[in-house]
Amino acid sequence: MKTPISKWNERFLASDDYIFGKEPNAFLVRQASSRIKPGMTVLAIADGEGRNGVWLAEQGCEVWSVDSAPAASDRARALATERGVDMHVITADATEMNWSERQYDLVVGIFFQFANPQLRAKLFNGMKQAIKPGGYLLIEGYGLKQLDYKTGGPGIPEHLYTLDLMREYFGDMHIEVLEEYDAELSEGKGHHGMSALVDLVARKP
Repeated sequence: MKTPISKWNERFLASDDYIFGKEPNAFLVRQASSRIKPGMTVLAIADGEGRNGVWLAEQGCEVWSVDSAPAASDRARALATERGVDMHVITADATEMNWSERQYDLVVGIFFQFANPQLRAKLFNGMKQAIKPGGYLLIEGYGLKQLDYKTGGPGIPEHLYTLDLMREYFGDMHIEVLEEYDAELSEGKGHHGMSALVDLVARKP
């Protein structure tokens, strides 16, 4: 039986293209002017082929780009080389990470909805642990309405986000942005078309 990691690895190997494109996520870019500064240390979990991690490195951040699929990590390294930036590319299962190993100015999680509710709770708690006091957490994922759009994501209701879910997990932080809305995505073949999105920006006290 194939594991989720092996399935994702095969998905990346099956295409010569970057599945989610090479350009950064639009939500992440919108946060740049007010929250992302050169010299920041950044952890990008489930960073896939590196589009977001590489963009953060281009902004002058020191980036740790983590993904469980070796094929994705290889493409992330290739993209960093293509763009002329350095970043730490780590092949590791985010659900098994040592979150206390290092603390970061910014932790980013963009569309990492492979996790069921139990694993998601572990990831959310670990991400909070990895943020320095005063540091930021940025998360974007699909909301429940995505089940109607079917333009990306897991298609499993329990894996999707709601505003109440995010308030429950991150209410102990200073939530600066929490919103759900529909928007057209054009992120490679993987995320393309009208999508139901949930965005979170929270600062650790």
